[in-house]
Amino acid sequence: MMRPQLLRKMSARKEELGVGRGRARRPLRHCRGGGAAGAGRPGHGAMAIFSVYVVNKAGGLIYQLDHYAPRSDTEKTFSFPLDLVLRPHDERVVVAFGQRDGIRVGHAVLAINGAEVNGRFTADGKDVLEFLGNPANYPVSIRFGRHRLSSNEKLMLASMFHSLFAIGSQLSPEVGSSGIEMLETDTFKLHCFQTLTGIKFMVLADPRQTGIDALLRKIYEIYSDFALKNPFYSLEMPIRCELFDQNLKLALEVAEKAGPFGPGS
Repeated sequence: MMRPQLLRKMSARKEELGVGRGRARRPLRHCRGGGAAGAGRPGHGAMAIFSVYVVNKAGGLIYQLDHYAPRSDTEKTFSFPLDLVLRPHDERVVVAFGQRDGIRVGHAVLAINGAEVNGRFTADGKDVLEFLGNPANYPVSIRFGRHRLSSNEKLMLASMFHSLFAIGSQLSPEVGSSGIEMLETDTFKLHCFQTLTGIKFMVLADPRQTGIDALLRKIYEIYSDFALKNPFYSLEMPIRCELFDQNLKLALEVAEKAGPFGPGS
């Protein structure tokens, strides 16, 4: 016969392990965005950090790196009438209704009959919607995919965020607010770190990726070591340094593989 003290210890041990309650108790993690339910962070090998921006104190984009593998485009041959509804949007033609074979709503027309599309116009200057509305042009091969930002669009967006950052600092009820540090959506988070000299480092990452605060400071360290100490680099000018590129990419890979990049996340 077991002693009462031993029975109490065994009972407490079972409660700790969750025996008889379905599963062991674990701390809950806050998680927003896509992905498997309950995932704490993306798995190894996933592109969890999408891009990096560096903006000078005047609001000019001086460095940008896309760190994600672009999704493959979808090219199909269609007969008339086209079973997708296309609409002009932001100087390009996008799918407004209808999905099939990997083509999704929001995908843009990238090429027609193998020729790249220039916004809303074909390679020979014809309006895309008028071309696709003419039965004589069918069958036609159309390539769809996500719209890729041009260099000018990236410059414009960096300048726009710089202005929003300044507005956020002024609207804050707290004196001496640093401005916008994070913008969160269902599919990504934008993290921003501004140095004392006004340089902004921005990282776009998966909402589940942790350790971004430490990663931003690591990028600042890389900037100080391989850009500012470069005798051929001029302040506030675009960063063109091979060592900076190499060490930045290494830091992003380490952050993705390790999950939490370090303390302070």
